[in-house]
Order: sequence, then C-alpha cells, then structure tokens
Amino acid sequence: MRMALLSLLLIASPLLAAPSPSTPVLETPLAGAPPTEAPQIQEWPVPWADTRPRDPDVDNHDHVWFVGQRGNYLGRFSPSTREFERIDLPPGTAPHNLIVHDGRIWFAGNGAAYIGRYDPLTGQIDRFPMPDPAAADPHTLVTDDRGNLWFTVQGGNFIGRLDLLTEQITLLPVPTRGARPYGIVVDGRGRPWFTEFGSHRLGSIDPASMTLHEHELPRAQTRPRRLAASGDHIWYVDFAEGYLGRYSPATGKTREWRVPGGERAQPYAMTIDGEGRLWFVETGMQPNRLVGFDPAREHFYPPVPLPSGGGSVRHMIYDAERDVLWFGTDADTLARVQLPAD
Repeated sequence: MRMALLSLLLIASPLLAAPSPSTPVLETPLAGAPPTEAPQIQEWPVPWADTRPRDPDVDNHDHVWFVGQRGNYLGRFSPSTREFERIDLPPGTAPHNLIVHDGRIWFAGNGAAYIGRYDPLTGQIDRFPMPDPAAADPHTLVTDDRGNLWFTVQGGNFIGRLDLLTEQITLLPVPTRGARPYGIVVDGRGRPWFTEFGSHRLGSIDPASMTLHEHELPRAQTRPRRLAASGDHIWYVDFAEGYLGRYSPATGKTREWRVPGGERAQPYAMTIDGEGRLWFVETGMQPNRLVGFDPAREHFYPPVPLPSGGGSVRHMIYDAERDVLWFGTDADTLARVQLPAD
C-alpha cells in the first residue's frame, strides 16, 4: 500500500480570529420542568477483565464494535445473541477509539502512532502511520461528509486529517502549547471542532483552507473534555469544575450551567440525541451517573447511577436508528441506554 504523507504547519491568521470571549452566564436550571421517565441502562460484562473496553460504534448488522485499550484488541458484540468476539492487535497498540465507516472499522493506535483500518470481511488490517514522530498518540476519530477522517493527537498537540481517497495524512499543530486536543466532532457545516483539555479553549478548522482557529472560553479554570455540535452551537463539558457549556461560534458568547454533581462531578463522556438533548456521565461520582439536559427547558433530568458503578465512562455515542446510547466502562462492561420519550 502506497501512501503520501504530509505535515503542514498552519497557524490561524489574526484577521480570521474568533470573536473575543464574553463573560459566561452561570446558571441554575429552571425548576418545574415536566417529569420524564428515567433512562433504562443495561450492561453486559465484557469477558476480558481489566482491558478497559471503551468507545463503541455500531454497524449495519446488529453489531457493536469497541476497543480494549489495555487489552490491545477490537471487540464485536451482538446484542441479539449476547455474544462477544475479539480481534487481537499487536502488543503496544493501545487502541483508544474506533468508528465504523463504509463497513470497515477505523481505530486509533494510541500507543503505536498509527490509524488502523480493519475489514471484517477479509480480516485484513491496514496501517496509516503518523508522518511526524511527534504525533505519537492519535486519540479520537470522526468522519466528515467529504471523504475525510479527522482525529486529535493529545500529547503531540496536533489535529490530523486522513484523506480516505488519497490515504494522505495532514497534521495541523495547535498553537497553544500543551493544549492536549481531546474530543472532536464535525458540525453541520462540515467544520471539525475539538476541545483543548490542557487549556480553556475550543478549536475549529476551516476544511477548505485548512486553517485552525482557537476560541477562548471565559473561565481560565475551564478544562473542556468532550463536546457535541447542535445547530449553531457547540456544547462541551467542563471536567475540572463541573459545568455544561454552550458556545456560539457566530457571537463568541458562552453560557454555562452547573451540573447536578457540582464541582465534584467531573463530567466526561458526552453526546447529543435525536431530540437535541445532551447526555453526559459524571465520572467524579461513584457510582458514575448518567445525566440528561433539555436545552429547550434548560432542565437537567435526575441523574441515573450506573448499575456496575462504571469506574469512568470516557466516550459515548448516540445510535439514531435504535434511539439508544452506547458506552463502555472501566468496570469492564458495555452499556446500552434506552432513552425516554420527552
């Protein structure tokens, strides 16, 4: 397999800088919102202990795929049969995240400096190594609608793009030193957005010009970890001080709500469902707690403890076809959440 590998050093022009951050609005959710049924959490024990099963995604064949970060494997689970299958990866791969795209499984070789592609039909694994030795730890993956795979490189301080047609990797350095780019999503306009877990900033990329912008959040103590895109807003969870935040790219304004667990909550895994509701897990609480937020009513749903305790829930996805959430836990379980009707 022949690949063209390219590293670009691009920094945003001051003329294209994001609006200055505004003072955040720190709010308490409105009281008196109508009651809703609690989400129903079902967990299945993963048969390989102490392997940190995490970051699932679903395919079109009733399978849920996930990685075993400490076990160096790809896992496949069939909810209908409750059967697990393990595809071993070389020692030291430390897969951190995967996504299903075009019937194949793409994963981040966080310990081995490559993006991997697994074909379930043939069993073949292809590797796409990082073009810069400094980009040693590809972290979280997402695809856009233009045939690109985007990813964060936390320790290396890069955002990467893998063109799935040319198999060319481009790396963009994040200007803030020690930014630790972490979660990543693509908004409705095809722009990647990412969190800087080492600073109080979000980042975005113009895919046409490949220009990277940083967007400062008002509180210097903020440490955004995961995020979600909805309409004209980017939502994030502040792991350090326990807030749910909403950033408006058009105005540069931020609103924040203290989460139910307060400053001890450490909200981590996060996603958005088909009704625009935000869901996240408070990992500072033991057992971990699943929390929902209705933006229309500015109302948090009552937290729901995880039956297994969770340990930590690090990433979560919404399965639109089945209207459920999926996540893995440090308690060695794979979890499905049936969402309530609002």
